[in-house]
Amino acid sequence: MTESDIMPGSRSARLGFLLIDDFALMSYASVIEPFRAANMLSGTTLYSWRHFSVHGGPARASNGIEILVEGMLDRAEPLDLLFVCAGGNPAGFRDRATFALLRHAAARGVRIGGVSGGPWLLARAGLLQGFRCTIHWEHEPAFVEAFPELDVEPSLYVIDRDRLTCAGGTAGLDLAIELIGDAHGPALAAKVGEWYIRTQTREGGGAQRAPVARRYRIAHRGLAAALAAMEANLAEPLPREALAAAAGVTVRQLERLFAAHVGRTIGREYLGLRLDAAMRLLRETELGRVEIAIACGFADSSHFSRAFRARFGMTPSHARHGTMPARRRA
Repeated sequence: MTESDIMPGSRSARLGFLLIDDFALMSYASVIEPFRAANMLSGTTLYSWRHFSVHGGPARASNGIEILVEGMLDRAEPLDLLFVCAGGNPAGFRDRATFALLRHAAARGVRIGGVSGGPWLLARAGLLQGFRCTIHWEHEPAFVEAFPELDVEPSLYVIDRDRLTCAGGTAGLDLAIELIGDAHGPALAAKVGEWYIRTQTREGGGAQRAPVARRYRIAHRGLAAALAAMEANLAEPLPREALAAAAGVTVRQLERLFAAHVGRTIGREYLGLRLDAAMRLLRETELGRVEIAIACGFADSSHFSRAFRARFGMTPSHARHGTMPARRRA
């Protein structure tokens, strides 16, 4: 690393972290830790940071750990880049004052980043219009449903001018290292990656999830193609004939493949995928039961409710509010 890599004499970049209660600790740590390492490995304070919460008190992560903050985000806070870290159910966050603060920061030229569920808040604040973006795969179906006009990519992270969005998890490490490399050169970025035992570079456009074949631990390409077709067509389920065509086999052969490699029938696996998607929509959006039923391929909301209860042991209403039905007395 040369002296030019660390830009001697330049002031440190001022980072801000707005932590929304129930944020994912892993996602937050993956972003901030590379900047700490950059300071240590360069021997220079390249980055400084401050933490904020909506209420000014400690921010509580989804695992219960609390992070001390400097207070509430001030409209005049001198920042170069502000990360919004959120998790849980970001669709339920409706604090207008926070949205106004984010818009004000963006208007002052502050780069704005959303991590894990953070892009949802940026979208709600109107800060992603005209920008490419991404969000954690679990939030993506609901996010696309809520903001159909946005250009959403199933990527690890997206840097589009002064908007940064990151899927969360360990993707924050990749995002931060790219930012370090852009600002201070590839040598320092490589040192930071090595420090965190990052043996393989992941570009922002990389996939968030492993291929279907790896997730199901199957080697049959045709079966993997059929499962991928299922995941891509939840609102309008494909008939078995179309799935067999995608797999390049007959319907009877596909049924045998499901029995041998998945351990479930075609219909039961497809139903499970649709119901899992419904559970995510219930917990992460404010869509009504009928809307969710339609989005997951159920023409009849009563059928949806029965199938949902049979799979999860609770009604859609209980799932939405995080409650369990009362047990009947014997």
